Amino acid sequence: MSEYLDEKILRLSAGALARALGEGSARAVAIAAGVSGGTVAAGLRDLADGSAPVERVRRAGAGRAPIETSHPGLWAALDALIEPEERGDPEKPLRWTVKSTRTLADELGRQGFAISHMTVGHLLRAHGYSLRATSKVLEGKVVHGPDRDRQFRHVNDTADAFLTDGQPVISADTKKKELIGNFDRPGSTWRPYQDPVEVADHTFATTSTATAAPYGIYDIAADQGFANVGLSHDTPAFATASIRRWWLESGRTGYPKATRPLIVADAGGSNAARSLLFKTLLHRLAMETGLEITVCHLPPGTSKWNKIEHRLFAQISSNWRGRPLTSIDVVISSIAATTTRTGPSMQAVLDEHDHPTGERGSRDQPDPLPITFDDFRGEWNHRIAPTPPDPDRPRPDRQHRRPQHPVPGLIADPAERATWIRALTTPEITGIPTEEWTAPATHLEQTYRQLRPQRAINSRAGRPTHVNQREHALTAPFEHLMPATILHERHHLPATQISRLIKLTNSNVNRHVTALAPLFTTHGQPIIPTSTKTRKIEHLQLDIALPHPNPATRDATT
Repeated sequence: MSEYLDEKILRLSAGALARALGEGSARAVAIAAGVSGGTVAAGLRDLADGSAPVERVRRAGAGRAPIETSHPGLWAALDALIEPEERGDPEKPLRWTVKSTRTLADELGRQGFAISHMTVGHLLRAHGYSLRATSKVLEGKVVHGPDRDRQFRHVNDTADAFLTDGQPVISADTKKKELIGNFDRPGSTWRPYQDPVEVADHTFATTSTATAAPYGIYDIAADQGFANVGLSHDTPAFATASIRRWWLESGRTGYPKATRPLIVADAGGSNAARSLLFKTLLHRLAMETGLEITVCHLPPGTSKWNKIEHRLFAQISSNWRGRPLTSIDVVISSIAATTTRTGPSMQAVLDEHDHPTGERGSRDQPDPLPITFDDFRGEWNHRIAPTPPDPDRPRPDRQHRRPQHPVPGLIADPAERATWIRALTTPEITGIPTEEWTAPATHLEQTYRQLRPQRAINSRAGRPTHVNQREHALTAPFEHLMPATILHERHHLPATQISRLIKLTNSNVNRHVTALAPLFTTHGQPIIPTSTKTRKIEHLQLDIALPHPNPATRDATT
C-alpha cells in the first residue's frame, strides 16, 4: 500500500505495523514499505506522543526560509520600483519602462538582490498585487459619484412613466463606422471545405474608400429597430436627421396620439449631452413635428448600458460576421435582415445627404430656446418645447447644467489660494500637530535651499558644474511646497491635482516632492501615509471644511 499513501500516512502506518509486530520488526517493516529505518522510528514516536500534524503532511517550519528573511530589504526595494507613477521619481528610467517581472528582477539584480522573475511574481502576489488593466472611471464614477446611479434610476422611472402614458420611448446611438469594400470582417460563417471568402490582405482605408455610419433607433415599446445608414460624417445634424426620419417613416404611424417622445442617448458622440448644436437642432425638429421632446442622457462612460447596444447593435454585428461589406446595398440588406427568435424587427434606409463637420453651436444660442432643464442634473435631463425662440427669455442659470467641482482650475486669486493653503495645513490633513508643523518650517526651508544647488549639479551628469542661481531658486513659495508634499506622500494625491492649487507643472511638483519628503523624516516629522488614496483634491472636502472657490477667480488660461 506504500505507493498509494502520502508521506504522513505511510510514516504512521509503518510505525503502527512495527509496534504491532513487536520489538525488532522495524527493519523488516522498513524493507517491506521501501522506506528508511528512520521513517519507521519517526512513525513510532508520532504514535507514542501524538505529535503528528493533523491538517498537514509535514510539521510547520520545515523547508527553505522565506525569501524576505534571507534577503532583508528585498520587498522595500521591490515596492519602491512598482509604486504608482505619480509618486515615482521623474528622473528614474524605470518609470517609463514596462514593469514586467523580468524587468523588475533585472533591476533588483543591479541593486544586489539575486532573484528570479518567478520569485518576483510570487512575492508580488503574496503582497496582494495582481495584473490589472486600466479602469475608465475618471469621467464617470469618480466625478459624478452617487449621481451616476441616481441617473440610471431617473432614466428608468422616466421611461416607465412615458410607456404607461403611451408615449414613444426610443434609445438612440451611432454604431461603429464600417469600411465599404472587400475587407476582412471578424468572425466566421459556414462555407464549403477549403473555400473561404477571399478578401484584401489589409484593411487600409484610402481617400476613395467609402464608410457607412449606421445611426440606430430602438423603439422600446414596439421592440422595433430602425437604422439610418449615412455615408457622410457622424455629426449632430446626422443624429437629428436620423431621429426625424424615424418619426416620419415609423414613429408617427405607430404613435398617432404621441405628443412628447422620450430620447435616451449617450453622453458623448453626435448626440452628446454637452452639444449645444444637438439641442438647437432638436428644437427645430420639435417645431416641425409639434412634439415636446424630452431627452435623458446616460452618465459618461456607461454607453454599453444603452438599450440599443445589446438589443440592436449586437445582433447586427452577429449577422454580418465573416461577411465582407462589399457595397452599401450589402450593409442595408444585412441590417434589414437582422433578427432573432425573440428579438426586434428591423428597418434600414440609406441617407445620401452630406453632413459636414465643423458646424458648432454658440454658447448663447440655446438661451432663447424653450428648453426646461430638470432640477436633478439638468445637463443630462431636459425638455424642449415646440414653441418659437424668445429673445427676451430670461437667461437660464448654467450652474445646474453641469457638475460643480470645488476646484475646476487654478486658483488665481492670492487671498483665496492662501485660504486653501491654511485649510490644508491642519492636523487632520498633515497628521502633525500645529505647533510641530510651524516650528521646524524655517529649518526645513534652509535645509532644502542648501540641498537644491547640489541636486542641480548632480542632475547635469557630466556637464559643467558651475552653480546657476536661477536653477535652484524656488519657483513656488515654500509654505505651498510643504502641504503639497503632505498631500502627495500622505494622501497619495497625484501631481496633476496638486498643480491645481500650486502654479507648477506636474514634473516640477514631482521634483519638489521627491526631494522634500525625506527631509521631513530627517527633522523628526516622518510622513505617515493613510490607508485610503485620494485621487481628486475635492474629495478632501468630505473630511474637512474646505472653502468653495469663486468661479470668477479661475485662471482662464488653465
